[in-house]
Amino acid sequence: MAKGERKRALRGRAGRMKGGRGSGRASAGAVRLWGRHAVEAALLNPERKHRKLWATREGIASLDGELPADFPLEYAEVTDLARLVAKDAPHQGLVLECDPLEDVYLDEVLGGDPARPIVVLDQVTDPHNVGAIMRSAVAFGAAAVVTQDRHAPTEGGVLAKSASGALEKLPWVRVVNLARAMEEMAGAGYWCLGLSGEAETTLADALPAGPVALVLGAEGEGMRQNIEGHCDAIAKLPIADAIESLNVSNAAAIALYAAATRRLSE
Repeated sequence: MAKGERKRALRGRAGRMKGGRGSGRASAGAVRLWGRHAVEAALLNPERKHRKLWATREGIASLDGELPADFPLEYAEVTDLARLVAKDAPHQGLVLECDPLEDVYLDEVLGGDPARPIVVLDQVTDPHNVGAIMRSAVAFGAAAVVTQDRHAPTEGGVLAKSASGALEKLPWVRVVNLARAMEEMAGAGYWCLGLSGEAETTLADALPAGPVALVLGAEGEGMRQNIEGHCDAIAKLPIADAIESLNVSNAAAIALYAAATRRLSE
C-alpha cells in the first residue's frame, strides 16, 4: 500500500478521541511514548507489543511505513494529546501506549561483539541524560547501556524522547548490583575504565586496545567509591580549566567517540 493510500485507510477506520479523556498516566503495566522519532522507532520494533496509538492527522502524515490494518489507532486534537503525556511534553501529534521492552541480561551482551564498548552508568537518574547517552551509544556502536535498577530512570516517554529512537535499538541491561556486574565484565575480558575529573591520566592515554566498559557517575557526586574501586583505571577528559565539568551525556558522547576512533584505527 502506498503511503497516501495508507493515510486514507487510516482516516477511514480510526476513531475520534473525545475531549477530556486521558489521565496523563499509562494503563497498568504499560508505558507511554511520544514524539515522532520515539513513536516511529517503537512502531518499527518487532519486539514491542503495542496497545494503542493516539495521533493527530499531521502526526500520522509524518510517519514512514505502514501500520497493520487492525492497529488500534484513535485520532485526537493536540489539546487532547496533551492530557495523555507529561506536562508540556513535545508529543508532536503522536502518543503511543505499549508494553515495556523485555529484559536484557548481561550475559547476552557479553556473548556479543567484544569490539563494541559497554556504557555503565552509576546512579545517573535524569531520564534526559540517560536518553541522550543512549542516542550517542547507538551512534558510536556501543553494545549496551548498563544501569542499576534502583538508581536509574524507568522506561518512559521522557527518556524515549531524549533517546530519539535509540531506546528501541540499544540493549538496556538493568542489574541489581552494579559492582558485581562489573566483575562479570572483567571476567569476560572487559577493561572497566571510569571517567572522573580527578584522574591524572587522560582518556586517550587510558583507552585499552581490547574490550572496554566506560563507567560514568552522576553529575556532581560522580562514581560511588565502590564502583570506582571496581574500575581497572580512571581517566579524565582534557577539558580547559575554565570549565569545571561537562554534562554526563556530553562526557559519554566524547568517550564513545574516542572508543570508536580507537576501534577503527586498530
